[in-house]
Amino acid sequence: MKYFCFLIILYYSLPCVGKIFPPLLPQPQKIVYTHEKLILDQIYLENTENLQEWCAWLHETNTTVTSIPAPKTIKINILPQLPEIPLNSQEGYKIKITNNQIHVSATSSTGTYRALQTIRQLTCKDKDIYYLPTCEITDWPAFRIRGFMHDVGRTYISLKELKKEIELLSRFKINVFHWHLTENQAWRLESKLYPELNSPQNMTRMPGKYYTLQEAKELVKFCKEHHVMLIPEIDMPGHSEAFNRAFHADMQSQKGMEILKKLMDEVCETFDVPYIHIGTDEVKFTNPEFVPEMVRYVRSKGKKVISWNPGWNYQPGEIDMTQLWSYRGKAQPGIPAIDCRFHYLNHFDTYADLVALYNSRIYNCGQGSEDIAGSILAIWNDRYITDEKQIVAENNLYANMLALAERAWLGGGTCYFDGPETLLRTETPETNQKFADFEQRMLWHKHHTFAGEPFPYVRQSHVKWNITDAFPNQGDLRKKFPPEDTEAETYEYEGKRYKTHTVNGAGIYLRHVWGNLVPGFYKNPQENHTAYATTWVYSPEQQSAGLLLEFQNYSRSESDLPPEPGKWDYKESRAWLNGHELLPPQWQSTHKERSNEIPLTNENCVSRPPLQVQLHKGWNKLMLKLPIGKFQTPQVRLVKWMFTAVFVTPDGTESLENLIYSPTNPEKQ
Repeated sequence: MKYFCFLIILYYSLPCVGKIFPPLLPQPQKIVYTHEKLILDQIYLENTENLQEWCAWLHETNTTVTSIPAPKTIKINILPQLPEIPLNSQEGYKIKITNNQIHVSATSSTGTYRALQTIRQLTCKDKDIYYLPTCEITDWPAFRIRGFMHDVGRTYISLKELKKEIELLSRFKINVFHWHLTENQAWRLESKLYPELNSPQNMTRMPGKYYTLQEAKELVKFCKEHHVMLIPEIDMPGHSEAFNRAFHADMQSQKGMEILKKLMDEVCETFDVPYIHIGTDEVKFTNPEFVPEMVRYVRSKGKKVISWNPGWNYQPGEIDMTQLWSYRGKAQPGIPAIDCRFHYLNHFDTYADLVALYNSRIYNCGQGSEDIAGSILAIWNDRYITDEKQIVAENNLYANMLALAERAWLGGGTCYFDGPETLLRTETPETNQKFADFEQRMLWHKHHTFAGEPFPYVRQSHVKWNITDAFPNQGDLRKKFPPEDTEAETYEYEGKRYKTHTVNGAGIYLRHVWGNLVPGFYKNPQENHTAYATTWVYSPEQQSAGLLLEFQNYSRSESDLPPEPGKWDYKESRAWLNGHELLPPQWQSTHKERSNEIPLTNENCVSRPPLQVQLHKGWNKLMLKLPIGKFQTPQVRLVKWMFTAVFVTPDGTESLENLIYSPTNPEKQ
């Protein structure tokens, strides 16, 4: 025990623990450091490609840009081809940094823009001196589409917020913004031909909130400046109650199609973009000519067309791209596909799903192809949320987007969402280390690139749990089992043996919200069972701490009821710290009837202060009781058998970095 404590003290005395420099994200495909420095003081910019962006970066580093040749130069070459780039060459680039030159080669201005984002991240500072490590980089994206989507049809998001997100994420080579503009609740794009579409009386949520055509053009221009492709979506013929209210006509009727074609004239004129998304999902097709006719019409305007899959059934040549939204969606040879299956952030929790996303493969492919274009992460706010910061925080937008940014750029991954490595399992140390490395780089950017933005994620790769096999509770969620009385590796109960297993992470699904489609901790989870999770936490001193704790992450697409007063959830979940029960907060919402129009308040742990707790000096025991009854209940449609638990600073913003987590009590080893 004395030796163990000495190791703890030694660990925290090391000055470089937790530091990764430079924090490149996504990591380049190939990089070789040459162990010198280029001091950024005075430099000559030889080429004007992306001049404004380069000058902005040099201004940030206090570098003087000279108008005449100088000993230090930035040289940018646009070449017909780069033989070393195997795919997606229009975004590929090469960088060579010596102690007196930055040399960038690319086949397009987009490639040089991507190179600049890498150079931004390479930039180091020592006191008041900025410098770059000398190196050679050859880099390209594995997938050509790497994007995010906002459903502003349901929940209007200000243009200022959208621009901020696009600009920040473009620094990580995200290259698509999917703008879902129309929904049952509202038609959010101005129409000068049919102003009744934007009338407050025809909107059932956030009435009067829409984007003018000039704002739409402005956002297209903004995206182009950041080398992001905007994909506007006008959903048809489903998700169109706002259209029906305005015109008293169904889109699939003759009158509806005539109006819709004029609207598409307006849309195609407004959006100087290559693709228009036309939806086509979750609807009964009553007019077999509707979809083929609308695709032909939009194509006649010089636009390519994207459609959801499942949706209308296309043959190669009949559509330009499909977007897979359900596990039933399948890529078809000859039709490029965007994989969004299991990529709905509105159902993600803060921690466990991020691990799955980072470890997973896009459409189970190591890299893109003509048929597999990439992936988009989507936020569908079926549940009304009024606060834009809450939307970003509860969907953990930035952390998830950085996970996608690296996975879609590098390619690879260990499995799809159906593999065991979607958890931080201790039997896969290589996968765990890769995630921990990514996590450190991501957290550096949380504190620097995203400073001041909602970014609720804290370090979790070091958190360790012991979880029992599940005990049958026969529907009695309060039933007590042996782990409440003693801690052991194996338990005997009613003639059966129940083992314990170790797993890492601040968020653990025992059963995922999508059931067995996405694996959780248990291979075959059953209703009416109770599990226990335990972690031992070493604190070098007695200290106040916060504890992020939840047992049901509330999806932003569900009308689920808040927990009852004095209860964590409808599953009878409980928690104890050093034998003292931890009671839930006071829930702000108390309504008894389910409704998507009642906003979430403090149901999710990222939207409330952490529990305030005291940690003893030495080892502290946190134990969670995790019963489950039915997987669907009247109060909660999709019950998540899960938990989130991690100790943080009292204000909840950071993990407590002077703690050591152990799945078992080291004092008894």
